[in-house]
Parts: sequence; C-alpha cells; structure tokens
Amino acid sequence: MSGDDRDDELPGTDDASSDDYEDADRDAYSDGADATAQQPADGAPAEGAGYAATATRRGRRHRRRKKAGWLKVTLLSLLSMFLVIVLALVGFALYLNHVLSSNITHGASLPSSTVKPAADAGNSQNILLLGSDTRSGTVKNVSENARADVIQLVHISKGHKSVQVIHFPRDLYVSIPGHGKNKINAAFAYGGPGLLAQTISQMLGGIVIDRYAIIDFKGFADLTDDLGGVNVFVAQAFDEKGYGKFSKGYNKMNGDQALGFVRERHQLAEGDIDRGRNQQAWISAVVHKTLSAGTLLNPVKLTNTVKDLTKYTQVDADTSSGDIRNLALDMRNLRSGDITYYTAPFSGFANDPVAGSIDVVNKPQMKKLGRALYHDKMSDYSYGKNSIQ
Repeated sequence: MSGDDRDDELPGTDDASSDDYEDADRDAYSDGADATAQQPADGAPAEGAGYAATATRRGRRHRRRKKAGWLKVTLLSLLSMFLVIVLALVGFALYLNHVLSSNITHGASLPSSTVKPAADAGNSQNILLLGSDTRSGTVKNVSENARADVIQLVHISKGHKSVQVIHFPRDLYVSIPGHGKNKINAAFAYGGPGLLAQTISQMLGGIVIDRYAIIDFKGFADLTDDLGGVNVFVAQAFDEKGYGKFSKGYNKMNGDQALGFVRERHQLAEGDIDRGRNQQAWISAVVHKTLSAGTLLNPVKLTNTVKDLTKYTQVDADTSSGDIRNLALDMRNLRSGDITYYTAPFSGFANDPVAGSIDVVNKPQMKKLGRALYHDKMSDYSYGKNSIQ
C-alpha cells in the first residue's frame, strides 16, 4: 500500500468522526513507539514508522484547531456580554438624563454681572443653594410665596478639586438693592433668587454668582429616605415638639427627622447660626451617603435619588440639564473630605426697630471672604470655618 493510499484511509478525514481521529492519534503514538523498538540494526526505519509520524502531525494540528475554536467562542461570548453591559449602562444614563430633564424646573435668569471674573480664578464658579419652605402648595414653583430658610453659597474651585459651602444666616442685617437695609432673607421675599444673589454679590464686593438652585423642604425629606436614612452628627442635643428629639453625637435620621433637624433653631445656643451648621451637617451626611458605592452602584437607589433631588428643585433659566450633567461628571472624583464648611462672618447680635433680632455683619472679614472667593483662594481663608463631622 502506498503512502498516499494510507493517508486516504486515515481516520479523522472528512469521512471519519473526531472520536475516530483521536483514537487513531493514540494508536499512532503506540505504533510509533513499537516501530522505534523494532528498528533494524542498520538504522533503516521499520515498517509503519512513517504512518505513525503522519498521524501524530495530524493529531497536533487537530488539537490546535480545536483549542483555537474554543478560544474564539469564549472571546465572542465575552465580547457579547461586554456589549450588553455597555448598552445597559448607556440606556440607564439616557434614562437618568430624561429624568433630570423632565423633572427639574427653571425660574428667572440671574441678573447680568458687570464684574469681570479674575484671571486666576480659572473655571471656578459660585452656586447659590437655597432651601425653600414653600407656601404655594405646589413644588413646581418653589420660590412662590416662600421663605429662604436655607441660604448656602457653594464655591467650586478651579479644576473641580474642592468645594466650600458658606452659610449665610437668614438674619444677617444687610443692604438690599432698591429696598434699604433688612434681614438677608427679605431679599428673597422682595425679588426672589435674583435679588438675593445680587444682595450677596454686593456684600462680597461684587463676586459673580453663576447659578442658583432652590430645593423645597419636601425634597430634603424624600432625598433622605431615598438614601435609606443618613447618619448626621448632632452638635447640640434638643427636644422640641414638632422638630424632634436628638442626642449629641451621631443620629440615624429618616426624612421627617431630618426635616425637623434642619428647621430647628429655638433651642440652639446661637439660634439661626447653629441651624445653618446643622444644615451643613445634614449636607455632609447626604454627600457621604450619596458618594458611597451602595448608592452609586445601586440603579434603583440612584434613580430614586435623582428623581427626588430634581422633582423638588428649581434652577435659573440659563442652567440646562446638560450643564448639571456635565458638572456632575466633572466632580465625579470629589470626596466628602474635599468639602469644607463656613459661616459667613458676623460680629454679634442686635435688635432693629423694624427688622427685630438681627445678626451684625463683620464687614472687614466679609471683604476678605469676597476676595478669597473672587480669586479662588479659599484654601487661604479660615475665618468662620465649621468643624462638620
């Protein structure tokens, strides 16, 4: 039988199964070993040695093809899974963007500023964050017939590497453009967030306030519940009907408890000053919980958080949902330790015949604060810094 005839009869060709091929491969190794043992003394190969060598080569090629086939199937499976995950994430991101766009409402634009931003301030910005105790009966207009019981100026440094949150007590006695002197929250009653922003800007030497956001107090409660409650550090214990009972130290709060906590001021040593610190303690707890993996990696919790954060929120007319989304992405690496908290400078308390109990502005320190904000040098400013845990 010729070598060609033997090749035609080998198992593993088109007319044979792979099992037959593997059996032939094993037999070939055995035959090859026997043939080697029976090799003549003159060195001539024994009969059957060529057959064994051919079968061995074919077996190796088959195993390589089989291994490559499994590798291909595995890679295709992994690629398919990766594409499914990517599409799911993209779909989820688009859904969150839809929630953001459809829920959030827009109020009036901020007044145009005549102040040119400082060159060394880079892309830093100032956002006026207001908490509204609405009286309108609807959360869709959080500035209508409402009081600004939370006034916090959020400064985001250039490069979005740090954030400073500055509480402006609502009883600060200030000059309100076009309305003389009064408590600072009267500016909100006279002219909404625009006039309040103008009042704060003027008091700080003309800094630019880029945006504002108003959240109704109902949003405070729902946001807290969406996060499964938050651990808030209570600096001063209090027990007042309608506001709650809290002991000094960390307290786990649900939505209703948090709402009472950020509203209370009557039993606090410095009244509204301490209420602002409590509001910052709540903000700190919410930021810490929101940035945790348990929230960011939980689609249901994250969706509910975005829903309630936007459902009760109003922003200025010039801030789009895209602006909010991009700001969130730019600040994705921010951690709670990158945020510091302040109280706007005041020098004491007094009484005014018209305004009643007031907080007296510390004008020299307020000027320094304005310069620090204008030049994005808040890291050099420490007056009024609060130790928020």
